[in-house]
Amino acid sequence: MTEHSKVTIPHLIRMKQAGERITCLTAYDWLIAGLLDQAGIEVILVGDSGGMVFSGYESTLPVTMDQMVYHTRAVSRGVGRALCVADMPFLSYQIRPDEAVRNAGRFLQEGGAEAVKLEGGEPVAETVRRLTDIGIPVMGHLGLTPQSIRKFGGYRLRGKSDDEAEELKKDARILEEAGAFAIVLEKIPADLAAGITASLSVPTIGIGAGPGCDGQILVTHDMLGLFESFRPKFVRRYADLASVIRDAVKAYAEDVRSGSYPSKEESY
Repeated sequence: MTEHSKVTIPHLIRMKQAGERITCLTAYDWLIAGLLDQAGIEVILVGDSGGMVFSGYESTLPVTMDQMVYHTRAVSRGVGRALCVADMPFLSYQIRPDEAVRNAGRFLQEGGAEAVKLEGGEPVAETVRRLTDIGIPVMGHLGLTPQSIRKFGGYRLRGKSDDEAEELKKDARILEEAGAFAIVLEKIPADLAAGITASLSVPTIGIGAGPGCDGQILVTHDMLGLFESFRPKFVRRYADLASVIRDAVKAYAEDVRSGSYPSKEESY
């Protein structure tokens, strides 16, 4: 794939076949989406993680369809090259397949997304199949699925026991057979993720799942050091923008209070 060519689902499949790693990050607004796109990221996910890092919720559960469509519309306007994928929020796809179709369609029609992502394995396979059959591409999500933290009792590692590991392997095969074009593997043992990756013809995207996946994703606010409430083991910070912003704001406030801003040159 050339540096400036549009990223499509067939491109991602070819990247897996060629052993090329896929880069993914999250975005919730036009400005950040544009910067990620310009930097050459292949997949930009409008994550329901925005409920935590953008809206200040304690989890992703309160995020609504209208909120996600709004963020997706903003992000898609900033994306030219990357594949824009929208997270389907809690209860937007679990109730009935026809309701999932309607909601997924909103992301493409109103939000400008090119695909949707939903969490779960066998219980959502029928929905994945229904969506892909009518032309709505689906990215799966297994392992730690944040919309199920009430069931799991927190953000603990998944797939550590033999039973859980076998269930994840089975669910990955089921999602691939249902038509998912890629699967996010979150917070599972690295050797398990590598084994699942090798068993599939579609790409896996890891987050806290070791280096054996076909690609990696992080929440951009975590990677840039903007979100400081907690820092999972798997997050590598490439900047400390929270400190940069605080220092810049303090300097601005000092200049205003001292009268040095605005200067004569900055006035009309």
